[in-house]
Amino acid sequence: MGVCNVTPDSFSDGGRYLTEEAARARVDELLAEGADVVDVGGESTRPGARPVPAGEQLARVLEVVRYAAGRGACVSVDTTSAEVAAACLEAGACAVNDVSCMRDARLAQAVAEAGAALVLMHARGTQEAMKGFSAYPDDAYGDVVADVVREWEEAAARAQGAGVPREALVMDPGLGFAKNARQSLELLRRLPEIVGALEVPVAVGASRKSFLRLADPDAGPGDRLGASLAAAFEAARAGASLLRVHDVRATRQGIELTRMLEKGP
Repeated sequence: MGVCNVTPDSFSDGGRYLTEEAARARVDELLAEGADVVDVGGESTRPGARPVPAGEQLARVLEVVRYAAGRGACVSVDTTSAEVAAACLEAGACAVNDVSCMRDARLAQAVAEAGAALVLMHARGTQEAMKGFSAYPDDAYGDVVADVVREWEEAAARAQGAGVPREALVMDPGLGFAKNARQSLELLRRLPEIVGALEVPVAVGASRKSFLRLADPDAGPGDRLGASLAAAFEAARAGASLLRVHDVRATRQGIELTRMLEKGP
């Protein structure tokens, strides 16, 4: 799943693809590098980011979604707005990526009406209320895996109650969202438990995130490729079905070579 942020303020690539021309070029780049899904978002999910009105999100992403779908891409729209989701699904998107953990049941209704898929990410609270990158109390979870799975199941039940079938759901443990660096690392380390506990595909978005500074405290978002790749390979090994990444070609290369090595001569 290749990332296309049509935003001025995303933590890693904010402003790079804000114009429609730049966003289309980014879509072309992701597809050329082998992305299976293009994830288009018009609202930053960095800590402290303010909500973007639906109309402004649509002005940013709608034509990009339409363009990507016209190129034959499987498109997910990264939004928590039911209005944005419905318009993008009508324009050709096949999935919605909800980072709010089903805060608004109307979003699920839009997904259900379109017969689309819903990537449901675990989170607590809004991005505006998040204190900072990987800033969260150590004692906020009893057992981070058990608590995340339980809270995700509660959100999944809300989505199913709004009409989304279980088989249309994808689980994302939400690395970095209401988790500190150690909690995110533990979720990644124990990902096989999450995959085994759920009968739905699991998506992992570790790319360039701040918890990766555990491996290199001085690395900014653009300098975390090595750690991002290691996280992606570990997630794939653990059974993740989707990897949300900024660096599609590098990730695919690494996974393909890993698979070749595992097969042996």
